[in-house]
Amino acid sequence: MGGGLSAKERAYRHTKAGILDGSLPGGDLISEGQVAEALAMSRTPVREAFLRLEAEGLLRLFPKRGALVVAVSPVEVEAVLEARELVEGHAVAKLCAAGAADREAVVGRLREELAVQRAAFAAGDETGFAEGDRRFHTVLVESARNPILVELYGSLRDRQLRMNLGSLLGHGPARAEAILAQHEAILDALGPDAATEAQARLVEHLTATRTAVLGR
Repeated sequence: MGGGLSAKERAYRHTKAGILDGSLPGGDLISEGQVAEALAMSRTPVREAFLRLEAEGLLRLFPKRGALVVAVSPVEVEAVLEARELVEGHAVAKLCAAGAADREAVVGRLREELAVQRAAFAAGDETGFAEGDRRFHTVLVESARNPILVELYGSLRDRQLRMNLGSLLGHGPARAEAILAQHEAILDALGPDAATEAQARLVEHLTATRTAVLGR
């Protein structure tokens, strides 16, 4: 299973994957022994993996008690969505100001990602839908051709994974259909000198995401 990975790296990836996909939900207390037993290894590499996850803000360690999975806070949700609005809003403005050929090429890629999302929704594939959502927005950010912004957006990925899965198909088909419609609205607004309209559609989309995640 490890594919040559060290025990510490296996323990780290296993635990982090559980935190990000929600199988280890925020507020749960997990132990080194629990992970060690699941992976058939000693507790030492698990302890090292837990320290790494604590440094990333995903776990809080309590000596002799275990590790608490840190829940996503409303403040963190707001901060991530604010960062997304700034980065993606900038990308939308640059795209609307770009030449027709460049703009149409990006819009074509966005439509491909939207088609992938629609197919995942039709198949009931929640993970595929979430990945399609991530790719749609990543293509939008990449269109600004600013590697620093792309890196910044990528750094939000783990945080978004914890927030987004619960706000997609897990909220029922109406939520997924709304996301698809909002992506379509953003695409339809990406015209020449139409930055204000396109940014408004983006803000509507991120506001709906905020409501789905926070319930307000």
